[in-house]
Amino acid sequence: MNPVNPISRLMRPRSVAVIGASADAGKTAGRPIAYLRKHGFEGDIYPINPRVDHIDGLRCYPDVASLPAVPDVGIVLLGAERAHKAVQDLSVRGTAAAIVLASGYSETGEEGVRRQVQLIEAAGAMRILGPNTIGLVNLTDSIVLSASGALEMDHFPVGSVGVVSQSGGILGALLSRAAPRGIGLSKLISTSNEVDLDLADFVDYLADDEATKVIALYVESVRHPERFRQAALKAARAGKPVVAFKIGRSEAGAKAAVSHTGALAGADRMYDALFREVGVIRAQTFGDLLDIPVALSTGRVLRGKRVAILTSTGGAGTLVSDSYGVSGFDTPAPDETTAARLRALQTGDHAALDRNPIDVTLAGLQPDLLRGAIRALLESPSYDALTIIVGSSSLAMPELMAGAIQDCLPLSDKPVIAFVSPHAPEVAALLTQRGVPAFASAESCTVALTSMLQTHRWSEPAAASTGQPVSVHDIPGGSLNEAECKQLFTRFGIPCTAETVVSTPAEAEQAARTLGERVVLKILTGEITHKSDVGGVAVNVPATAVGERLTAMAADVQAKAGVTPTRFLVQEMVSSGTELILGMHRDVLGTAILLGMGGVTAELFKDTTLRMLPPEGGLSREVAAGMVRELKTWPLLDGYRGRPKADVQALVSAIVAFSQMTAQLGERLIEAEINPVFVLAEGQGVKAADGVVVLAPAG
Repeated sequence: MNPVNPISRLMRPRSVAVIGASADAGKTAGRPIAYLRKHGFEGDIYPINPRVDHIDGLRCYPDVASLPAVPDVGIVLLGAERAHKAVQDLSVRGTAAAIVLASGYSETGEEGVRRQVQLIEAAGAMRILGPNTIGLVNLTDSIVLSASGALEMDHFPVGSVGVVSQSGGILGALLSRAAPRGIGLSKLISTSNEVDLDLADFVDYLADDEATKVIALYVESVRHPERFRQAALKAARAGKPVVAFKIGRSEAGAKAAVSHTGALAGADRMYDALFREVGVIRAQTFGDLLDIPVALSTGRVLRGKRVAILTSTGGAGTLVSDSYGVSGFDTPAPDETTAARLRALQTGDHAALDRNPIDVTLAGLQPDLLRGAIRALLESPSYDALTIIVGSSSLAMPELMAGAIQDCLPLSDKPVIAFVSPHAPEVAALLTQRGVPAFASAESCTVALTSMLQTHRWSEPAAASTGQPVSVHDIPGGSLNEAECKQLFTRFGIPCTAETVVSTPAEAEQAARTLGERVVLKILTGEITHKSDVGGVAVNVPATAVGERLTAMAADVQAKAGVTPTRFLVQEMVSSGTELILGMHRDVLGTAILLGMGGVTAELFKDTTLRMLPPEGGLSREVAAGMVRELKTWPLLDGYRGRPKADVQALVSAIVAFSQMTAQLGERLIEAEINPVFVLAEGQGVKAADGVVVLAPAG
């Protein structure tokens, strides 16, 4: 322990003061001392209550100033109207950290916000956990700093999963679920209002904690994105996966936005992008918040998607195999060498050893047979992981079965997990404690392997691209019209369609003659973003008819939007290529670049991917190429069913250039997108055919 680090002293205090302690262990204020003593805290405990002389045989003090020594941590059990005074007293004494359990702060409204500010001011240099927290539990060192009734249990399963939650009640829920499953936890921390210490602080701490191998997070919001980003990267570099269950997925996506990108890149999608960048695995259900960490805590490595399923009950094996197949895992039959090894273990018509699931009917009753089959499958070059189906026949001797599996684990670092087919939680817990994560559903097995594969495939974010600085001081603020947007895109090297700004039918006809037999005609205004919605776009217009079409378009727009357009764009007609959308979106988490299927159906199909913009520049070509390949649209760019291959390299260049533009403009850029950007055949490049840009005034 670093005695100077206040978070280390909070997590492993040598002394604890309990302000507002009660002599009645049945009351909330009586629990912290009862729990500290019950679970074997070996440091000094200082109860503070001016109306009591002793609590549980401990001398009680009237106030903080009367304590015989400076406590490392103070647990404040007073209400919100008095807690700040206790915090101030602890700070004056030099206490490292205070845990404030009281509610009634920012979660209650304006008066609560005032109290929270008062609390911060009272703390000075002292760190605060909370308020509105249930505290923390250091299971590794048997230190319970909490008043939660969920801690009444006599024994906690100690292990290597650290939990940080912005909801206090969730800690009790996880602890009560982990114990009967044999899942050991290392630290549990409730950050709640996060007036000071937050998720990032404890991810950073747990990244250095020798007892923690996996970090599980219950997230309501990330209040300090850059600090969180750095802490998560630190954990990933230390080989400690972070698993996050983020609530709020059903919230309205983005604020009202003028671009398609704003609607496509809602707040929850931004969390996906942030988590992806820093290697955080997102749990899709609350149950996953235990299933994923217990699998990752084994430290075993999944290098591919080929899974052997060893079963003694055919139905359950098929159930697991089907779940794997839906999620893209393969269950190939054994290679000939492996099949021969399996056949040598068991003979008879009841053995099904040439297919997968591999049905070794008597394995549940013969541990030596099970041991031999596991060895053969772990040593087989045909498989990346092994799933063992525990059927009813295995329940007669669970210790022998678990021991047989455990004996084989040192042979390989491939994942070995179990699906317990009958309802037998005791058997599942036994297996989990022996290093074989056991699950009660086929879907949980799939989630576990998917997360292990994701962890193996994550790589450090590529370095940002910078490019040459571009002069943008003359670009006006506000919503740019399409011509101004494309002038900006061109400055950053993004190719755009050829076009001419016109005001009259005669000018339109003259411009059209230079652009081809057929053209696109659009109104030109910064006031109407979705021009097609008001009849302001006409495609495939004969050059000879463009003047007449302009007159009709002006009348249509006036009727639908109440605006009479005075300027128009005559644009070259791009008749081939794949339409994509390229945009940016900014919120409290940072700035993201979005790529997806474009055109007027962009919001309908929502085939998109997001990447967070690096803090120091634009996206790299490597990241941009990964975005392209991730789209469901990717086969259309890659020669699907005889289509000509698209100019993917030109698209990658455009993504990089757009991201560099976004990085250079910084906070000035409120919204920007190109929709559509046409990706032409290989060697023919890309062309931005329409755009939206909203800028703040130049500083």
